[in-house]
Amino acid sequence: MSTYKSMKYFLALIIIVQLPTCLSAQEQKAAQYLQKIRNNEGELTAFMAQMPKGGDLHHHFSGSIYAEPLLEKAIKLDYYLNMESMAVAKEPSGKGGWKRLSEVSSEGRLDAMKNEIMRRWSVKDYYPAFYPSDQLFFESFDKYLPVLNEEYAPGMLELKNRAMAENVSYIETMFSPVYSQINFSDLAFFDTDLRHKASQSNQQAVLNLLEKLYGKLMQKEAMNQAVIWNNTFIQHLHDSLKIDDERFTMRYQKYVLRCKNPVELFKDIVISFMSANTSDLIVGVNMVTPEHGETSMKDYQLHMLMFQFCHQKFPRVKYSLHAGELAMGQVAPESLTWHIGEAIHTAKANRIGHGVGIPYEKNSYDLLRYMSKQKIPVEMNLVSNRFILQIKEDKHPIQLYHQFKVPLLISTDDAGVLRTSLTEQYVLLAKSYPFFSYAHIKELVFNSLDYSFIQEPEVKQKLRQDLAKRFKEFEAKIP
Repeated sequence: MSTYKSMKYFLALIIIVQLPTCLSAQEQKAAQYLQKIRNNEGELTAFMAQMPKGGDLHHHFSGSIYAEPLLEKAIKLDYYLNMESMAVAKEPSGKGGWKRLSEVSSEGRLDAMKNEIMRRWSVKDYYPAFYPSDQLFFESFDKYLPVLNEEYAPGMLELKNRAMAENVSYIETMFSPVYSQINFSDLAFFDTDLRHKASQSNQQAVLNLLEKLYGKLMQKEAMNQAVIWNNTFIQHLHDSLKIDDERFTMRYQKYVLRCKNPVELFKDIVISFMSANTSDLIVGVNMVTPEHGETSMKDYQLHMLMFQFCHQKFPRVKYSLHAGELAMGQVAPESLTWHIGEAIHTAKANRIGHGVGIPYEKNSYDLLRYMSKQKIPVEMNLVSNRFILQIKEDKHPIQLYHQFKVPLLISTDDAGVLRTSLTEQYVLLAKSYPFFSYAHIKELVFNSLDYSFIQEPEVKQKLRQDLAKRFKEFEAKIP
């Protein structure tokens, strides 16, 4: 038995002997049963599938739809298929041989190619020699997004139905980027000025420039029009599909792309904050695309100052930031030492996504104590961290966060691309980290509602009461 597995077994024995005395009889029964089945993945999966799981707070809509219905839709719409990259499009563009899917089918090749398409759109049948894992993941989105963006409704219903089937009562999804038609060519000179001041670490000078840029943007009527359009788009979809009901609730984050140039990105951040400030459904803001990308790394501190600025303008708006989604070897070692700290201290983020770079952060113990004291939770995405960053078992800092009592949340990230579920995240948690007792796991589930960005107190209270009821029913069924 390996040293790591021996330690897991030893910890599990300690937990069995020292069950918390504050648990009810039903909770103690559930806790004892969980310890008994921790190393049996079949039994553990049955347990976690039935366990109420509250919310999924780190959730990308565009990465959470499974590839099969997307491909069927592309076939139905007779999209073009790039025979090299396996991307689909309404009209062919760029390099590679493009053929209509109907033509591929008439040649008798489509059925044989379906699995290859699945492997480029998701991690299906992945093996390491096939393609670098992080590259496969981040390249998959552009291959199927044209068909996903054709119509959002089927995907929203797919997510709702799957969530209810696995006892998830709330999803807070990064739903859509900012849609706007704003001419800001007259403001392009700010790009150079902002980057220059940021390179000098002159935060006040950057904030002063952002104030000027903000004033220029707010003079454009198209900014308000963009807010109205984005809010109406989400409201109409949500209401027409009857997404909220007695068993399920969904809320939305607007997201921005950190790979954009400063002026365009700042424009998107401002519109996102304005949207969240004027809508109960749009509950927060986020920022996506690879953290290790060239522009992301170059402009990271500038981005954090943009969020700080918008926080000052719209203090009631909540936001979560991907920070520390980095691994040794992916970037230079010194680049691992400050991203989480900047997201918390400079950007004033309400939550952190991933956070696996925390062991490398400068003064990490002080940062962890601050996160614990300020109740800044980390959205843990275990399957995602394993696949994209190769961070797993004791290489993952989840125990470090746990020791410092930093609030934690369990979430899926991109369940469709990663072909996972919230159930699998909890199975992996319980099997890999036995220091999480049943009481701890139950706390994580309640965290997923308590640290949500839901703006209506009555909605959050109702979800929490329903979760408590579901747990009593679940614990009563434990063998």
